Amino acid sequence: MPKDKWKQVLVAPETPAMDAVRLIDSTRMQIALVVDASGRLLGTVTDGDVRRAIISGVPLTGPVADIMFRTPTTAPPEADHEALLSLMQTKVLRQIPIVDAAGRVVGLESMMDLLSREVLPNAVVLMAGGRGQRLRPLTDLCPKPLLRIGDKPILEIILETFVAQGFRTFYISINYMAEKVVEHFGDGSRFGASISYLREDQPMGTAGALTLLPPMERPFLVMNGDLLTKVNFAHLLDFHESQGAAATMCVRPYTTQIPYGVVHVEDHKLVRIEEKPTQTVFVNAGIYALSPDALARIPSGQAFDMPALFETLVAEGAPTLAFPVREYWIDIGRVGDYEQAQTDYSRHFG
Repeated sequence: MPKDKWKQVLVAPETPAMDAVRLIDSTRMQIALVVDASGRLLGTVTDGDVRRAIISGVPLTGPVADIMFRTPTTAPPEADHEALLSLMQTKVLRQIPIVDAAGRVVGLESMMDLLSREVLPNAVVLMAGGRGQRLRPLTDLCPKPLLRIGDKPILEIILETFVAQGFRTFYISINYMAEKVVEHFGDGSRFGASISYLREDQPMGTAGALTLLPPMERPFLVMNGDLLTKVNFAHLLDFHESQGAAATMCVRPYTTQIPYGVVHVEDHKLVRIEEKPTQTVFVNAGIYALSPDALARIPSGQAFDMPALFETLVAEGAPTLAFPVREYWIDIGRVGDYEQAQTDYSRHFG
């Protein structure tokens, strides 16, 4: 890291949390260091801290001190390259603040700099075998993943987004008009990627095709092939691995308004009427991180959906997590969504 560049990510505890979020998103270091007036480290904020705050209902309108991690791992200035790398690998960290004996920040090291590696070894599975019934007649002659948004097919935009973030190994599940997908993407070399295909003889749901994967040695990502999003997928993997999860589901907040006055009753007594309230819940965003062991829970040779996999893992007591998506996201499931994606494309992907 260039000398003193770490100073760009120093923030005061009273800094608005949203300002820290923008800082994390806009800098290569992807962390904010919260310090007092003398430069002593009070806490850190990473993308994972932001998403944990969202899940916990902590508003991002308050100061960054409300969402910071107060006991971060640090290293002294004399720590050498090997010691830093070992510490970061042991604790599954991508950054580590360097602090002096008085607790003042004097530097910041990142895993990316230590390894000087840009290509991520984790595989990505893109689910592209569906018929796209809700998009008919658009999908009568064209598989949904090849419908164009702007000047490119949906699946090509997805693939390029992953490649831009350092992913190179892809598996695409195919069934409906499979050869058209293979003809367009080939082996992936013209996209700077390596693509293999999971051929479904029959529709296998959003998880069944994963039984066609070769043995996996490290966590991998799974994403529906009809989504457009600006999620930072490295952040998702970091979150998944640092928590020791078997499976992590990306979730989106969804707000709906009840079109009636809601009557609150206690012991048959009417205590309050809430007129047309709104309710916010988390819904499945169609993006997942899975550890290799999770594959053993998917039955072979039959249709099986991702929610069923998560239900199985939850019933077994396996660690399953939710990763809130705060970036741009749209599910192109209906004609109206397709039209909206056309409008959004130049703003988010141009």
